[in-house]
Order: sequence, then structure tokens, then C-alpha cells
Amino acid sequence: MVEDSRRKVVGFGEIMMRLSTPNFQRFAQTRSFNVTYAGSEANVMIALSNLGISTEFVTRLPDNDLGDACINYLRQFGVGVDKIIRGGDRLGVYFLEIGAAHRPSKVIYDRANSAFATIEPHMLDWEKIFSDACWFHWSGITPAVSEGAAKTCLEGVKKAKEMGLTVSCDINYRAKLWRWGKTAREVLSELLNYVDVLIGGRGDFERVFGVKIEEMALEECKGVIEELMRTFQSVKTVAVSLRKSISSSHNTLMGIIYDGSKLYRSRTYDIIPIIDRVGSGDSFAAGIIYGLLEFRDDLQHVIDFATAASCLKHTIPGDSCILRVEEVEELVGGVISGGIIR
Repeated sequence: MVEDSRRKVVGFGEIMMRLSTPNFQRFAQTRSFNVTYAGSEANVMIALSNLGISTEFVTRLPDNDLGDACINYLRQFGVGVDKIIRGGDRLGVYFLEIGAAHRPSKVIYDRANSAFATIEPHMLDWEKIFSDACWFHWSGITPAVSEGAAKTCLEGVKKAKEMGLTVSCDINYRAKLWRWGKTAREVLSELLNYVDVLIGGRGDFERVFGVKIEEMALEECKGVIEELMRTFQSVKTVAVSLRKSISSSHNTLMGIIYDGSKLYRSRTYDIIPIIDRVGSGDSFAAGIIYGLLEFRDDLQHVIDFATAASCLKHTIPGDSCILRVEEVEELVGGVISGGIIR
């Protein structure tokens, strides 16, 4: 991993308009939607920026008012937007029906032929983008969007490794998106040859690679992850969030991290009620990146911090994790009362 004066984290992916039903209404009921802007990598950059890390988000947006709105949204959280390119016809959209109790949440994507979906290799000057960066983050959603996005992502990870950046990937498997001709396993297997830090939820690893990571004994977990690391030998660190969904309003969550020698696990959080689960995996990824940048020699602290950040995200409406370091550290330290701060 890079150890020099460069401290910027670059994220690459699509940012969309999120239209969610108010008051837990169903799509068939609602006559209005709550509007915000969201995307996995953008969520990670926003979370890191709130934690005090310099960030830059790279994407392609239409040259219209909605593209401007996305940029302004990122700016308000201090995320760098100077490397965003403009072009294409439309902004991607996703609709969210927020579930409750035993009714699950539901997502409908409307992102075909978006500005980002029509991105092509050589549109981005990766050398310039990475000139002051130490870290490059992407997720499995990005290459799922289109063949052009997959090829552009591959171009980016190759240049990042050439320039000595740490590369992280959140697997983020989305079955509804892999429609352009290749499977997630085919595409990610090539991209992961350039990844140092691999992040994901338990289900992501199982659905893409057939690897089952359960809440088992530590030695059993190590064996499963080591098998994955033998397949992708550039991967030096693996972090997994282990969620148990009791209902849409009640989950438990813990995290594990492994660096090839020792496996660490966080405490298990009982999360009830859930305000908004969307983006909690991105908060976990942001917590891992933050921890590896700030206290990489203390992996127990890294996984404790990341899992606590993900836990707290469940209390925040919208995709973005708007937390300060002190708030996360309080939860890591056991402050769970939720009392009023006066």
C-alpha cells in the first residue's frame, strides 16, 4: 500500500437519481417520491469525506440540469468533482420501495443508455486522475452496467496498479444489472487480479464465486477466505459483512477481516428499527478504507470501526452515510444508549 504524502481516495462509478416512496408506501400507492442522488462508489466517497479523507469521484454525467444537481450534491459533502466528464443523453435513475416488518424493500432500475452506461475506454485521463491519489475504489456494480463501463474500469485498475495505488473493490453483486453478455464471475475474475483489498457481504461472495462465508469458527472462516485469496493472488486483505435479516425492520450485523495471517471479527449489532438499510454496505466499505488508511496496523480497530459505521448508517435516511469519526468511535467504545446530546 502507498505510504507517501498522497492521501486522496478516488472512486469510480455511476451516480443516479434515487426516487423513494415516502412513509413506507408501495409503488402502487404513492403519488410522490423523495429525491436524492446515490451510487455505491459515490456513497463511499461521501462517507470518507465526512470522515475527513480527501476524495475525488469520477463518473460521466449528462450536460444538463440533472447532471449539475448530482455535482452540487457531491460538492456539499466536500467530494472532489473536477474529474467528472460530461456527455451522453440521460441520468440513470433507480426507484426504491422501502419495506417494513416482513415486507422486503424493492428496487427498480432505469439506467439503460445512461451517460455512464455509454462510457467508453480512453474517455478518462487516468494518469491525471491518479496523480495525487493513494487509493482507487470501485465496486462490482460498475462493470455490471455495460461492456463499456467494464472496459473503462479495467483500464482504470491497470493504471492504478501501474502508478502504485492501493485498489479496493466491493463485490456488490446486482443480478438485475448483469445483462450485457458476460457473467459477473467472468468479468470480476479479470478485474480482481489488480485488487489489494476485497470487500463484500456474505451473499456477494456466495452468488459470484460460490464461496460460503458463514458465522462459523474463526479457523473455518480463515480457510474459506484463504481459498479465495489463492485464486486472486493480488488480494492481500478481505473484509466481509455478515448480516442476518430477521425482517426488513430488524437485522443483526457483524464484520470480519483477514490479512492472510490472522482473522479478526467485530461485535454483533442488533439493529432495530431500521430507518434505511440502503448504503449500509457502502458505509462498511468506507469504514474499511478509512481504517486501513488511519490505523492499518490495528486490524481489530479497523473491523470494529467499519462495522460500527455500517450499523449507524441504518439510522440515516438516504444512501449517504453522514457521520463524524467521533460518532463512530463512540459506538465502537460501547456507547449505545442513543440518549440526547445536550
